[in-house]
Amino acid sequence: MISSEKILNELMNCARQQEPAFLADRVNAYVERSKNPISGGHFVKGRIPANDDIQLVSNDYLSISSHPEIAKANIESLRAYGHGHVNSAVFQKGDTPQRQFEIKAADWLSTEDSMLSQSGWCANAGLVQSLATPEVPVYLDMMAHMSLWEGVKSAGAKPRPFRHNNSKSLENLVKKYGQGVILVDSLYSTSGSICPLKEVANISSRYGCILVVDESHSLGVMGKQGAGLVDELGLADQVQFRTASLSKAFAARGGIIAGTARHIEYLRYESFPAIFSSAVLDHESAGFLAALEVIKKENNRRDDLNNNADFLRGQLRRLGYDVSESQSQIMSLVAGPEHQTIVLRDALEARGVFGSPFCAPATPKNRSLIRFSVNSGLTKEQLTRVVEVCREIKDIVQRENWPVAARVKQYQPAPRRRQPELSLAF
Repeated sequence: MISSEKILNELMNCARQQEPAFLADRVNAYVERSKNPISGGHFVKGRIPANDDIQLVSNDYLSISSHPEIAKANIESLRAYGHGHVNSAVFQKGDTPQRQFEIKAADWLSTEDSMLSQSGWCANAGLVQSLATPEVPVYLDMMAHMSLWEGVKSAGAKPRPFRHNNSKSLENLVKKYGQGVILVDSLYSTSGSICPLKEVANISSRYGCILVVDESHSLGVMGKQGAGLVDELGLADQVQFRTASLSKAFAARGGIIAGTARHIEYLRYESFPAIFSSAVLDHESAGFLAALEVIKKENNRRDDLNNNADFLRGQLRRLGYDVSESQSQIMSLVAGPEHQTIVLRDALEARGVFGSPFCAPATPKNRSLIRFSVNSGLTKEQLTRVVEVCREIKDIVQRENWPVAARVKQYQPAPRRRQPELSLAF
């Protein structure tokens, strides 16, 4: 294995060769940031987890990545057809595995049609690129997925960001700049906050806008049979497009766009990723079909996920950690400047707890954080250990010096069957 120090030295050597100044400047800035003694070294790279460490880093919220029915579907497809036809989806015709999944997913989402993409990034970037033009204002929540921002850039459109989860801020912009495209996440991936979607949908309808909702972190987790937040709130008729990464609750690689048959047909031959990238492979589509059935029928996984998240969030609050933005299975410890977050990362990892480090550009500068992603497979003992570790390190990480989280309007979930709560007394 090549050491981090060797990689950094090689990067520096490149700068001393015939490297254009514009590239050397950017690479050197990265190198200096990565080895800065004030920040404590590379922000993302920490200790390598041991087998018995607790990893709160996976987006496999329902713990289905090793589900036997999904593995069987993948294997049978590979044995029967190999990778299938390796080409752009525009050349695929007939009853392909991709088309079978698209039809079943559309029915699940109570929409007319859907389109499978190579990733959530491709779904978002390709959709926005196909909707907007330089003359069309695009309104984005400031915390919207970067792939949505990339789509705006690709379209040559002017982004009009509004304050996070602030419907009034959105409406003021729409009043000023007029009819356009509104882009939001249903569940935000850095804080775990949930979009005030009813308010956003009402604004979109009132001003004749197009509303795109990225359901990457809510699909499979919320709604009837896991059909997402739009489904849970009964807003399918007010949301023109839903997108999602299938690398979260579906535990695979791919993305999806759902909408009317007219719009999906247009996207198949207008979205750049759909045209210029090879389609998802047949065995992956077969896996998606199997995963969809698992997600629809195994409601106990959603119950376990919600109970685990409720428990950990409640215990962290009792310990004085400000996780008030979280309304879901995602919760973040916002330590602030990078050097403070590295102290937090190291304190957690030294005690066998791993979260995901986030810094700029994924978060605002000086609001870097460690994200905990809860899943349905975590045991009572594991969750208890996470809480105990967070209690142990409070003084080490100087919790009292962290920034205060923004207060959010509390999301009211649809009634769900509850299992007995985990308990932990301190």
